[in-house]
Amino acid sequence: MSQIESGLVGVSEQRLRRLASHYACTDAEFIGALVAMATDRTRGWWEEYRGLLPTSFLDLAELEGHAAFLREVQFLYVPGPLQTEDYARAVFAYRIPELPQEELEARVRHRMQRKNALEGSTPTPYEAVIHEAALRIMVGDRGTSRAQLARLLEFSERGHATVRVIPFELEGFAGAASAMTYAGGSVSKLDTVVRDGPHGAAFIDSEAQLVAFRTLFHRVEDVSLSPEQSHDFIHKLAKEL
Repeated sequence: MSQIESGLVGVSEQRLRRLASHYACTDAEFIGALVAMATDRTRGWWEEYRGLLPTSFLDLAELEGHAAFLREVQFLYVPGPLQTEDYARAVFAYRIPELPQEELEARVRHRMQRKNALEGSTPTPYEAVIHEAALRIMVGDRGTSRAQLARLLEFSERGHATVRVIPFELEGFAGAASAMTYAGGSVSKLDTVVRDGPHGAAFIDSEAQLVAFRTLFHRVEDVSLSPEQSHDFIHKLAKEL
């Protein structure tokens, strides 16, 4: 059991259903979703980075690759899947201790490939709430910032995507600690929240915490600018550069 729980060995559909029966789990939709996960033998693009990058990088890419929808709240950086190559390189180049060039470039390539979930014939529905601070901080040079804002404008015009901005001038906003990536599962019990911590990404999936983060996302979303206002806001910032 410990090896199954830690992902060291797989589990067959028969054994999974037997375990569900043993633990008195009668949620057929939930069990069916677990079976689909357990029996999926598809190798994702992230597997090429196994052994090259920290496991959390692969876990995040896999989570995004299988998500039914994605929601982001960010205050200091543009969300990873929306970053340009130059912006991502500037982020990783600032790390201490300094990364070897090979690993830095691997991290940049990995971040660029995370866009796969948001593109193609069946892109994942995506909602992002970004604070004005993240849009104004020049992670790279002025040209990098200008190109990054242009990327956000282009992305926000896609039918499956929504980008909202929280402006500095918003009064009564105390939610600066609510940064998150919320990945929706095939059933709500399989939702996962990812939060950056001092020692790397933390993956949260307890039901009580998921309810809290759903509420928090909608609270932040409700006070942000509309998609149309946000588009105009980002366009204005880009012109100032």
